[in-house]
Amino acid sequence: MREAVHEYEKFTDIKDMLNKSAEKFSDKTAYILKTKEDGKFKEIKYKEFKKDIDALGTVLINLGLKNKRIAIIGDNRYEWGVCYLATVAGTGVVVPLDKALPNNEIESLIIRSEVEAIFYTNKYDEIMNELKNKKNTNLKYFISMDKEESTEGIISYKRLIEKGKEQLENEDRKFLDAEINTTEMSIMLFTSGTTSQSKAVMLSHKNIVSNLMDIAATIYVGENDRFLSFLPLHHTFECTVGFLYPISKGSSIAFCEGLRHIAENIKEYDITVMISVPVLFEGICKKVLKAIEAQGKLKTVKLGQKISNTLLKVGIDVRKKLFGQILENLGPKLRLFVAGGAALDPETEKIFNSLGITTYQGYGLTETSPVIAAEDDKYRRIGSIGKTFPSLETKIVNQNEEGIGELIVKGPTVMLGYYNNEEATRECIDEDGWFHTGDLAKIDKDGFIFITGRKKYVIVLKNGKNIYPEELEILVNKIAGVTESFVYGKPDEKSDFKICAKIVYDKELMKDIYGLQDEEQIKEKLWQEVKLLNRTMPAYKYIKDIIVTEEELIKTTTRKIKRHEEIKKIEVRN
Repeated sequence: MREAVHEYEKFTDIKDMLNKSAEKFSDKTAYILKTKEDGKFKEIKYKEFKKDIDALGTVLINLGLKNKRIAIIGDNRYEWGVCYLATVAGTGVVVPLDKALPNNEIESLIIRSEVEAIFYTNKYDEIMNELKNKKNTNLKYFISMDKEESTEGIISYKRLIEKGKEQLENEDRKFLDAEINTTEMSIMLFTSGTTSQSKAVMLSHKNIVSNLMDIAATIYVGENDRFLSFLPLHHTFECTVGFLYPISKGSSIAFCEGLRHIAENIKEYDITVMISVPVLFEGICKKVLKAIEAQGKLKTVKLGQKISNTLLKVGIDVRKKLFGQILENLGPKLRLFVAGGAALDPETEKIFNSLGITTYQGYGLTETSPVIAAEDDKYRRIGSIGKTFPSLETKIVNQNEEGIGELIVKGPTVMLGYYNNEEATRECIDEDGWFHTGDLAKIDKDGFIFITGRKKYVIVLKNGKNIYPEELEILVNKIAGVTESFVYGKPDEKSDFKICAKIVYDKELMKDIYGLQDEEQIKEKLWQEVKLLNRTMPAYKYIKDIIVTEEELIKTTTRKIKRHEEIKKIEVRN
């Protein structure tokens, strides 16, 4: 079993974590928010955060919501965190919903989850008014995070907080003294997919705090760190690692204003840590390299990287001196990137590490609360997802001749099961408690795990060879001018598969790098690059056809490619 790298606080449940952080970091900043006045920020201390949570939790219990299910939907914001913890730390079961869902799917999930109250932002006024009039759900309370005053049938979050504070002043301790059952469902999360396919994952306090302690044992953050919250909070990666983890460590959180604002947000908030998906870090890396190249300093920087990497091996770190200007432009206080949700390009990881921004790759699933493995200062191997977390066991089953098989995991972070779906639960959790991830991987002799692809996406050729699309996509994405790609198998006349790629290019980059603007010329250039790439691989992996486009691939809110939808789109085109 992997040993802890760092000492860490032990928690029995999320409420215990919150109480300990509020006491220990009382006067530290929990959140930093923009105000309407340019350049002015509002800081919310841990004691204020805790008071808002206690007030909201108290009033929710007094509304009759003890042990009931409460949903949250909206953009990442301070109120989202208050609503989540006010529900889960003593009131009932929290049900975070995907903010990007269309109205019909929001309605379906509200019905399926049987929630009796929902917190929402003004973006969802229309669907909430519809549901209020339809009366086809269990909803009794519609709580707006934006409305200043309560109106008929709609309750103001702000007024609820005020009422809860009054109840606390009158020594109402229903929420404060509420006991937590650590092993029953307290969080219900829907997996991505269409409403009919999405499954409701049941998580407990024990699941979540076990993961928090594993992360703390592996990756150090402290009270001087500041996180930029970018990924949607309804997703367990952002919720556990980008929200609950910093709160457990006394760090502060700022909210990203959108993809176009990441660079400015990193600087203006003095961000030190970012948790995100590989596509974001790879995009940042490409921009950094492009800026260096434009200044004619690429050769100098590459030489500096070689020197610093050599010195690091003997314990000398000169990265801040060598790359001070680059780091200043990127974010003067940035020190840590953690990537999850998909495979990170090893080159991106190497580049950031050599420049002085420690970059780790982790891996997990909603069903495992979520993180199963990650790199850290002691256990790292570029291209791997690190080693299994201290509280967990992993192994590979049904291995092929290359040692690749399905990764399975066992331990306290594995979900309770899928809500109202015993069949699906039995399919992925065996009788010995092992959760079958559906991901293919291999584990080397030192225990480092390498994910090769998703089991259901593997292209199996007639000769028995396996093609892992994700591996090829990493290579295609390195072609200059390419922003992303999608590799798939197209049935051919021999009842086998022809490996194809849909390539998304950046029009401006194609013009700058190759002097090309015409799509046919761009396609020809990219095809030449793909053929060069093919020469570096075994013949059975050759990409034999490409589609090129400027249009972004269809993705989930956590930036994962929706492969089935892309296939449908390609089939319609053909």
